[in-house]
Amino acid sequence: MNLTVFGATGGIGREVVRQALGAGHRVTAVVRDPARLAVSAAAGHALEVFRADLTDPEPLRTAVAGRDAVLSGLGARSRKDAGVATRLTRTVLRAMDAEGVRRLLVVSAGPVGPAPAGDGPLDRGARALVKAALKDIYADLGEMEAELARSGTDWTSVRPPRLQDKPLTGRYRTVVGGFPRRGRFIARADVAHAMLSMIDDERTVKQGVGVAY
Repeated sequence: MNLTVFGATGGIGREVVRQALGAGHRVTAVVRDPARLAVSAAAGHALEVFRADLTDPEPLRTAVAGRDAVLSGLGARSRKDAGVATRLTRTVLRAMDAEGVRRLLVVSAGPVGPAPAGDGPLDRGARALVKAALKDIYADLGEMEAELARSGTDWTSVRPPRLQDKPLTGRYRTVVGGFPRRGRFIARADVAHAMLSMIDDERTVKQGVGVAY
């Protein structure tokens, strides 16, 4: 497949690029600073690096035109960046709409979706504390998901819990429209793996999908 990856220098975005290339896909990595994109030289012509600041959808049309899917790891890295996920995703949506590209997968967060059925008081309490501490970021992600729902794309919002920098396992749980019970952690590498596996999964279209160990 021909894929475009936004946020390609972030923790999940780098993994999406690496795993997609390893699976034989052609990848366009959209970045602000190409020097931060550490990818093996063996990628060769399968990788195109596209430099953009994401303030204007017009230049991005070239990056998404004719692609089979767009994957985004865009989002705030701290509370002071709250609002960036909605703003940048809106730009991506406009570029996709202009080019008639429909499939889009983005990274959101577990607390944005419904609480898992049957969670105990420990998990409910921890979820409430996290939502309160990061309310600005989750409000941003919630508005991003609302933008997706208003768009004409075949979107999927992937909602992980606390992220870890650990190796890929390929062993995790997913719940379409919900969240795995007692799902507390997941590696960024496995979030990337889940996103790539969902590209052709029609069950995930126009859905939030909880993913966790």
